[in-house]
Amino acid sequence: MSGKSPSDSDTVLDIKDLRIEFRGKSETVVAVPNLSFSVKAGESYGLVGESGCGKSTTAMAIMGYLGNTGVIAEGSIRFEGKELVGSSAKELRAIRGRRIAMVYQDPMSALNPVKTIGAQLAEVPLLHLGATRKEAMEMAAAMLADVRLPDAGDMLKRYPHQLSGGQQQRVVIAMALLARPSLLLLDEPTTGLDVTVEAAVIDLIGELRRRYSTSLLFISHNLGLIAETCDRVGIMYSGEMVEEGTTGDLFRKPRHPYTQGLIDCIPDIAHDKRSRSLAAIPGHIPLPQERPVGCSFAPRCSSFTAGLCDRPDLELENIGEDHLVRCARWPDMHRATPQPLAEIGNAQTQTEAIAVSDLTKLYRVGANKTLKANEAVSFSADKAEIVALVGESGCGKSTLARIVTGLDRATSGQIRLAGENIAELQARDRPRHLLQSVQMIFQNPDSTLNPSHSAAFSIRRSIKKFGVRKGKAAIEQRVGELLQMVRLSSAVADRKPNQLSGGQKQRIAIARAFAADPSLIVADEPVSALDVSVQAAVVTLLLDIQREKHTTMLFISHDLALVRHVADKVVVMYLGKVMEQGTVEEVFGGGTHPYTEALISAIRSPNLDEKPRERIQLGGDTPSPVNVPAGCRFATRCHRKVGGICDSVPPPIRKMSQTHEIACHIDEAQLRATLPAFETLPEGQV
Repeated sequence: MSGKSPSDSDTVLDIKDLRIEFRGKSETVVAVPNLSFSVKAGESYGLVGESGCGKSTTAMAIMGYLGNTGVIAEGSIRFEGKELVGSSAKELRAIRGRRIAMVYQDPMSALNPVKTIGAQLAEVPLLHLGATRKEAMEMAAAMLADVRLPDAGDMLKRYPHQLSGGQQQRVVIAMALLARPSLLLLDEPTTGLDVTVEAAVIDLIGELRRRYSTSLLFISHNLGLIAETCDRVGIMYSGEMVEEGTTGDLFRKPRHPYTQGLIDCIPDIAHDKRSRSLAAIPGHIPLPQERPVGCSFAPRCSSFTAGLCDRPDLELENIGEDHLVRCARWPDMHRATPQPLAEIGNAQTQTEAIAVSDLTKLYRVGANKTLKANEAVSFSADKAEIVALVGESGCGKSTLARIVTGLDRATSGQIRLAGENIAELQARDRPRHLLQSVQMIFQNPDSTLNPSHSAAFSIRRSIKKFGVRKGKAAIEQRVGELLQMVRLSSAVADRKPNQLSGGQKQRIAIARAFAADPSLIVADEPVSALDVSVQAAVVTLLLDIQREKHTTMLFISHDLALVRHVADKVVVMYLGKVMEQGTVEEVFGGGTHPYTEALISAIRSPNLDEKPRERIQLGGDTPSPVNVPAGCRFATRCHRKVGGICDSVPPPIRKMSQTHEIACHIDEAQLRATLPAFETLPEGQV
């Protein structure tokens, strides 16, 4: 958290009693019934809540982008003292881009695919600052340097598709800051980015904020990110503010049960699945036309009290130190401390379920080039064990998953499963028992579900294909059992995928994967696209089923905090090679590879009592897998590089323990000196 808290007279954005409606021919939907908050000069304000709570709608209202059906029915939006509600299109155009700018979740929604980066950046000073074309291009090049994009001259000539996701997002940030706006709106600006790229982008935004004295309105459901980057936080639920306060006060003493629920959904690196379970919030946000009288959160709240929580006059109450809460029972709302769980996992079994040995996957690129997706990858997983594969995009995780599941074949090496080598056997060549043994849960559940069939169709098909049950009645009984297993009503079975929420679709995908009674599940980013509450519910469900069925799991993720919570072992990959592997306690307990150290340092935690970790900023981009470095593949970005040997000689494998290996030129003693992933501050110290 950075920046000073300015006085009330320095308010940049002041929203009061805002009511946003979307008016159709037959009905009017009230997206935001009543909302008030302010952002002060130089302040970073975080707006938090699940999907559908009205965060992005509020941002669009500030920008004047509500479309033909969106209407601000009541209330006020004042920017630098000027009322925006009712302003003409010409007046709004003079403010947008010049005084208020926005960074969107998807950078391609702000970039024109047929224009060069230079042409798009130059538009801002040309339109808003009256610059000449030469001056505009010079300003664009300077801003690209400010957002740490290399070789600005070359970058200006490129098209958006020639940039990585992280580079596209930096260009959008550069575009937003070119006119030196006093307010920057950030709508989920790092969703979908690698953890290291996310850390770099957020650190960059913080640095530019201080340099240009820009105020930030940060919209996100990532509570760890909000906790580290914002001065004040507002929690939205169903279009209303339910709690607001300084970041330190709100995260240490949350009073509204919704805020407490959101925080309890977040995995943290101080706990694993044995010491804490993720507490998902039951139910879902009500539709706008179904909001209850009184507290909108009442149907999901375990502390609901009739006659108190359903009063129509429930208002935000100041409970001291600029802490506001909309809850009739806030004095009783105390967070429960995490309770240790019963011993889980594979403590009693050491039977090897899958062993990957020297696995290599090469792709021919053109006539004389070879892309190395995986090279000499080796690891194993015991029965009922969860092994996490982690690393940035392009490290080879998903390629490995495709080979394990038979969607691709290895160039060389072995994957031993049930006594057979399946590395070069694609799915169409595998016997039925091997097909049944390995099932996959995809990142996007729509990859599993046919939009023209019912939700239960894929479950039923899997049961039939592998002969798990015979006869219509037995199959339908099994479908019901699987739906119950993933906590879904039997009524969901006949619905089409477009009638289901993201969480419901992912639960169907999990039920389909377990329908074949597999011995190995490959879960490829299974919760990355879900809200924090839905993510917590799905992760807890997945762990419960995996523990009950004693299924082995390969869990692919770039969320290190989630990996800490879920995994028994961790395999860290970079550019197709394994950099480190070990138990989750070994990898997060200190003595790690420099790359692992950088990944862990990028974790954003909502626990403000953890000792802040020094952020390790990796320089440059990952080298091309077509032209990999001769020595250590991480050498070009390593912050602990030993010397020329790192560039020319492949690193040795350091055996830190029987289960812990690190591929690095740094000697064992220096590697062991790496600090643990987390430390708790002494009580009272901030």
